[in-house]
Amino acid sequence: MTYWTKVAASEQEHSDCASVRHHVFIEEQGVSPSIERDQHDESATHIIMYDGKTPIGTGRVRLLAHNEAKIERVCVVKEKRRSGAGKQLMTALEEASASMGAKAAKLNAQTHASYFYEKLGYTVTSPEFIDAGIPHVTMSKPLTSKSGLIAD
Repeated sequence: MTYWTKVAASEQEHSDCASVRHHVFIEEQGVSPSIERDQHDESATHIIMYDGKTPIGTGRVRLLAHNEAKIERVCVVKEKRRSGAGKQLMTALEEASASMGAKAAKLNAQTHASYFYEKLGYTVTSPEFIDAGIPHVTMSKPLTSKSGLIAD
């Protein structure tokens, strides 16, 4: 199945991002609303994924020092997991990272999802830690010509 992604630009698209995040992180995973949204939401680039007109996934990216992108708040609604939506969403987030000039991407993955990110070329770079009451690991990936994103 192919879904479509875009950089969230309109008020409605940003609202769709917030709605998907609320559904997955707050309702499904029990993350406190007080920490789900943070100071980076205003400045980050948000990607929204749709199935037709229905928002089904989102993530955000921001450029850090040393041409490294931080991919955050990646989520897909439960009904669309294992459909290829997550892989397509990550490709859009990596493309957005590369377009910002990033040479590498990093993310903090929930440990149960680390295998998904490993299949996409990410490597664990930290011991396990707890964030929002959920075990995580930091993972990173170079954005090189091998990934088809940017030239060496």
